[in-house]
Parts: sequence; C-alpha cells; structure tokens
Amino acid sequence: MKIINHYENFPVGSILIPKDCRKDIALIYWFARTADDIADEGELSRDERLEQLNNFEKDFLHSLEGRSDNEYFILLSETIKNRNICAQYFLDLLSAFKQDATKNRFETFDEILDYCNRSANPVGRILLQLFEVDDTKALLNSDKICTALQLANFYQDAKIDFGKGRIYFPLDELKRFSVTEKMFELNENNHNIKALVKHNLQRAQILFDEGKNILNHLSGRFKLEIKLTIAGGEKILSKIEANDYDVLNYRPKLTKIDFATILIKAFCK
Repeated sequence: MKIINHYENFPVGSILIPKDCRKDIALIYWFARTADDIADEGELSRDERLEQLNNFEKDFLHSLEGRSDNEYFILLSETIKNRNICAQYFLDLLSAFKQDATKNRFETFDEILDYCNRSANPVGRILLQLFEVDDTKALLNSDKICTALQLANFYQDAKIDFGKGRIYFPLDELKRFSVTEKMFELNENNHNIKALVKHNLQRAQILFDEGKNILNHLSGRFKLEIKLTIAGGEKILSKIEANDYDVLNYRPKLTKIDFATILIKAFCK
C-alpha cells in the first residue's frame, strides 16, 4: 500500500506493531495524512480545500454504507467494522482539518485544546480501540498524550506555521507576555517571546507527565511504541528549551542518535 511520505518526528516504527495490525494502521494513517494534505498543502484556495474535504467526507460516509468504489475507503470501512472502531473519530479529524482551512488564530488556550480534541486525540482513541483497550482512564490519559504531542508539533513548527499565516499560541497569552505578531515576522527571540514559549512548553510537559499513566494500560510492543512516541515528543520540548526557546530561527529535529538514545532508554525502563 502506498502511503504519502512525510517526515515524522515521533517514532512510528511499524516493526513494533503486530503484523495483523499493520494494514489497519496504514489505512488509518492514509486517511489522516490525505485529509491533512488537502487542508494544508499546495496552492488551493480556502473554498477549494473545503470542497475537497467535504467530498472526502462524503466518500468516507458512503464507504461505511457500502456505497464506495474507492479501494482505500473500502478497506478502511472494513477495518472500522471488523475492529469495532468508532467512525465518529474519523469525522472529528475531518472537522479539525476543515478548521485548518478557515481558522488561523486562537483567542484562548481552551480554543487550542478544542482543536487538539479533534485533530489529535481521536488518533489515540482509534489506536486504543484497535488494540482493544477501552478503560476510561486509559482513554483520558491517551487524550493528554495526544494533545501534548500536537502542542509539541505546534512549537516545533512555529516558524513554518507563521509562514502559512497561522499562530498556535493563544492571542490572550501573546498579550499577557507583550508579544506582537511583528516579532514573529522579524524572527525575534526576545525576553517576551522566550517567556511565552517557556510557559507553553511547561504546560505541554505537564500533559506528558500526567498522560504517561497510559503505559499502565498497555503491554508488549504496542506499549513500547507508545513509550517511544512520548519520548520523541518530550525530546522536541527539551531541544527547544536547550536552544533558548527560539522557535522562530531554529526547528528542532530528532537525529538518528536521538532515536537510538530514546530506544535504549525505553528498553531499559
């Protein structure tokens, strides 16, 4: 199965996933990656993106009713049925992708959390259902980890997102720390921006710390996979901190050494 190739910071190592789940995960990734690309890549207008996303959603819904001739949607609908996965999670993802096409500022952190609840948390819940984990505490911890990973990605890509017209720092916090959008435009890394970024990194780390209890509900290679993913997200935060909270002139990226170190630590704990 051909999957669109994108750089991934967080180690999604298929070798750690049981063979009987790899096709399902590839299909889930295809769905999310394809919709995300419609919302974010290329030179489409806002209306064109929304039209394509609406058509993508219709094709998905038709596949659930057995009325699709798209091979990927047919296979995905079989996965959803056979693995008892909640189809609403996929619709939640699409609602976030549609928002990407229309919204580029967030007034408060609660608005960002609402976005993460649709753009990231459904992925974690889909994976838990795939591996037949349905404990309420596990779901809530998964949400915290997925939100933290989404936030880490925001801070990692702050410069890239600003170039696309987006800022994922709450506007009320920009005001609180006396940060202006002009500072983003000029790639400044002054005391105010450092304080803003530090505040947001600390909040994301708290989510990681609280969500790690998810590991108590997992086992085997899936547990190791999630442990590696968490460690990758935390490493991004630590790299930003080590670079003096400069997210406008430096994009942290995990190296082969970072991946090796994370892997060794995961096996040793």
